[in-house]
Amino acid sequence: MNVREFTLPDLGEGLVDAEIVRWLVEVGDAVEVDQAVVEVETAKAAIEVPVPYAGVVTALHGEAGSTINVGAPLLSVASAGLSEPGVETSPNLVGSGVSKRARRQGRRRAPAAVNGVAPQMSQVAVEPEKTGPVAVISPVVRKLAKENHVDLRTLAGSGPDGLVLRKDVVAAIEGRAEIPVQDDKVTRIPLRGVRGVVAERLSRSRREIPEATVWVDVDATGLLAARQEINSVDPARPVSLLALIARFCVLGLRRFPALNSTVDNERGEIVISDAVHLGFAAQTPRGLVVPVVKDAQNLTTRELAAQLGHLTEQAREGALPPAKMTGGTFTVNNYGVFGVDGSAAIINHPEAAIVGIGRIIDRPWVVDGQLAVRKVTELTLAFDHRVCDGEVAGGFLRFVADCVERPTALLGDM
Repeated sequence: MNVREFTLPDLGEGLVDAEIVRWLVEVGDAVEVDQAVVEVETAKAAIEVPVPYAGVVTALHGEAGSTINVGAPLLSVASAGLSEPGVETSPNLVGSGVSKRARRQGRRRAPAAVNGVAPQMSQVAVEPEKTGPVAVISPVVRKLAKENHVDLRTLAGSGPDGLVLRKDVVAAIEGRAEIPVQDDKVTRIPLRGVRGVVAERLSRSRREIPEATVWVDVDATGLLAARQEINSVDPARPVSLLALIARFCVLGLRRFPALNSTVDNERGEIVISDAVHLGFAAQTPRGLVVPVVKDAQNLTTRELAAQLGHLTEQAREGALPPAKMTGGTFTVNNYGVFGVDGSAAIINHPEAAIVGIGRIIDRPWVVDGQLAVRKVTELTLAFDHRVCDGEVAGGFLRFVADCVERPTALLGDM
């Protein structure tokens, strides 16, 4: 038998460690190539990590709740021979970090071991059954609930068989106006995980980027009519307002490429990207995340809408791969869903610009010299003043605004 150690792979740009949430296998279990063996949580997402070897698990190197560095051993797998089929490293691991949950193979043969040492059966005490057990597996979930004074018995779990998940606890925390703390009667929310990453990125954006903002009120009546007509043609593949705004932005970046760039401070250069990797703000139970649609310039409007919908669903379920949250070159934000008209958004560092759209409401508007009631919204553009001046920023925003007011004018460029 040959024993190979599987180490924690690179889970995405900038991630150097992860916290073990729970093991999906035990010592003695048979595993196949690409089978998910452990669930870990990074600063960006909860991830199921697949094993690149086939064989039998001989050791688990870490306990649930502990932190492990990238490159450190996760578990050991014994196989009959390294030359056997299925033993080679799976190509799906590098940079992906996520695999669909594979069907667990084999039966459980022994209690899980840590660092290769299995507990003695005579030392395992059987606890008497508690009244009303809480359906919680993850120690991370229990810790989060304890720190924020959430009674797990009051929660209806959204997992299988009523299992209480992290998102259930987060929802309970965010749904309260106040989190009581007995010591000093103040609310304390640790800046870690997703919240910590967002805080660091926004702070860095404010420190490094000389940001300027322009905005314009727009008659969106034509946009709403165009969307209704588009969706009536193919109701099975609906196009959202965000998808249409995103499409307008992609076309606008073709005309004003300076906004699809980053600043290389070390070389003192502006780096303009030919590809539009479109980020969009999504609110989830774990906080604000920015999924990225890669090569958005190559997608049709319906394809772009489908990608936006799929990534939003993954983000809210906490199943978004880290690779889908990095590498953006431009961001759109529909803050109108929160019922506000406008916002001076913070640029998603290291990008150079972000477009936002406010709520669409009835307002008095002059049309052909006559006062009328129209569907009006506000568009804003926050941009890095190092990459362009107001002429370029204003030209881009005016182009997007013209597209909102007269969507059919785009047919020549689509």
